[in-house]
Amino acid sequence: MPPNLPDVVLWSIPAFILLAVLEMVSYRLHPDEDAAGYEAKDAATSITMGLGSLGFDVLWKIPVVAIYTAVYELTPLRTPVLWWTIPLMLLAQDFFYYWSHRGHHVIRILWACHVVHHSSRKFNLSTALRQPWTGFTSWPFYLPLIALGMHPAALAFCYSANLVYQFWIHTERIDKLPRPLEYVLNTPSHHRVHHASQGGYLDRNFGGILIVWDRMFRSFAAETERPVFGLTKNIGTFNPLRVATHEYVAIARDVRAARTWRERAGRVLRGPGWQPGTGGAGVDAGPAAEGAA
Repeated sequence: MPPNLPDVVLWSIPAFILLAVLEMVSYRLHPDEDAAGYEAKDAATSITMGLGSLGFDVLWKIPVVAIYTAVYELTPLRTPVLWWTIPLMLLAQDFFYYWSHRGHHVIRILWACHVVHHSSRKFNLSTALRQPWTGFTSWPFYLPLIALGMHPAALAFCYSANLVYQFWIHTERIDKLPRPLEYVLNTPSHHRVHHASQGGYLDRNFGGILIVWDRMFRSFAAETERPVFGLTKNIGTFNPLRVATHEYVAIARDVRAARTWRERAGRVLRGPGWQPGTGGAGVDAGPAAEGAA
């Protein structure tokens, strides 16, 4: 029997909307000239992207669930869903989320999906809702958990809980938290760095719930200067279809213009900033071309 676990994202949607509205009102009542704040068209695009992702995710889940179910049936291992195993599963999922997130910044075809979330030049709670419509690119990163006996429904619960946690960290209204929390958890301060477009902030702070993975794997950067949000080359559109597909279009254009098969592969599998004749784009250099945060 599959574990009876709630879809925490769906249950959280009313809270998402309410908190975003409250934050928007707070900017009206107490403006902050230094904060990016809200823009009506930008917020509308973010909300549209979020609603669209819910619909498209239903389609992408069909093949992913089939693959996960097949692997789960083949493995002899089983991880029981108990009160004390759920925190361990959340910890494991967060670890693999770190690597999935990092991979989506340094492999261009994966970045084409994830760039949607970074395409806003604002940073507020509505930005958290700006989700891709091609969210089928993460599933391979979690196959080890299924192979270790985690039920697909338990993985879905952990993944949803991770996303719900990340909603509140998309804000400029919360300054730095007490040092012990900043050391362990992903916080608004850490996530502002992740969404920034300055060179020293690029490709940093990939953690979902915990920031300790970034400290362990040397991808952490503290917030020292005020972030400039958006991409290194902003797309300048609020059209949801263009927001969802612009990097795929850019990849197709670059592949079509490539002169060798090696260059074509590089345009797809190297970092977003890769150019022929340069080395592989690492964590520091990844999204320099189409822009990353």
